[in-house]
Amino acid sequence: MIDVAILGATGAVGQRFVQLLEHHPWFRVAEVAASERSVGRAYAEACHWLLPTPMPSSVAQLTVQPLDADFHSPVILSALPSEVAQSLEPALAQRGHLVSSNASAHRMADDVPILLPELNADHVQLVEVQRRKRGFSGTLVTMSNCTTVPVAVALAPLLTFGVQQVQVVSLQAISGSGYPGVPSFDIFDNILPYINGEEEKVEREPRKILGKLSGDQIMPLEATFSASCNRVPVLDGHTVVVSVKFANPPSLETIRQAWQSFQPHAWARHLPSLPDSILLYNDGLDRPQPRLDRDNGRGMATTIGRLRACNVLDVKFVALSHNTVRGAAGGAILNAELLVAQGYGQHLGLPSVQHLHA
Repeated sequence: MIDVAILGATGAVGQRFVQLLEHHPWFRVAEVAASERSVGRAYAEACHWLLPTPMPSSVAQLTVQPLDADFHSPVILSALPSEVAQSLEPALAQRGHLVSSNASAHRMADDVPILLPELNADHVQLVEVQRRKRGFSGTLVTMSNCTTVPVAVALAPLLTFGVQQVQVVSLQAISGSGYPGVPSFDIFDNILPYINGEEEKVEREPRKILGKLSGDQIMPLEATFSASCNRVPVLDGHTVVVSVKFANPPSLETIRQAWQSFQPHAWARHLPSLPDSILLYNDGLDRPQPRLDRDNGRGMATTIGRLRACNVLDVKFVALSHNTVRGAAGGAILNAELLVAQGYGQHLGLPSVQHLHA
């Protein structure tokens, strides 16, 4: 088993890390760290547990460490605020750790990949550029924005048709704002049509994720994205309504076939957190729905529905992903698995993939 440290462990995403790692076949939570007010307390005492499953007993009695502690765990999962991640995450990579981050601070850096391994596992090779340019002995990789996930997963099988323009309208769950999140007086009986910084992320990140690795850089997808992001009174699950214009418009049946036949990147297919089906199409007239579909594939699948012709662009559809599982903690765990599987922890003496599967 490989020891893992969780940074920002008492927050909503940090708790998801703890929950998802309880029975992980490769990783075990060995260290937890949080802000100063929690340091020195048992995790069970410092953490206001929000999830419906019990807090794992193996983590409950761990003592919360400061964020600048000298961690012994080779793998670090970060749920830090971006302003803290900005300096701390590169410092940890410099010290040799494999850092898999959920923060936005470094996503758009030229030598830091935004990994959705089922789509772009080969982008992990940017780590070699990172190590050469920055002198890291460790690594820093990032998870995308949670709203980007259903957009990128739905579009990846359609790139062969020449994606040119994409219009996204999001309906984002309140858990995406962390805890305690949006005040109840603001969100009950209401929709908030503005989420700070969100639209810019949804317009930029898919182009990098769906781009091609060429030498030492990612060549972004040559498509135009426009996003309108909204907070809605749903607990978990981000829904996106997407319209797409293609250079070579396919039929609706061809699109369905592309989704149904899509296979994850070869480097990702045996990672333990990858679901059996990364993409599901639901023919129901009123699907996907957050309450009914967010937990598909243990929360790691994207569900798509309502494919139809668009009177402005070419086609439109609805897609849904679980924002704190696939769009946050589960995604960062999957990225850490990819780092280990591709041998980026050999300098730390981490076991081979073959040994981990044994």
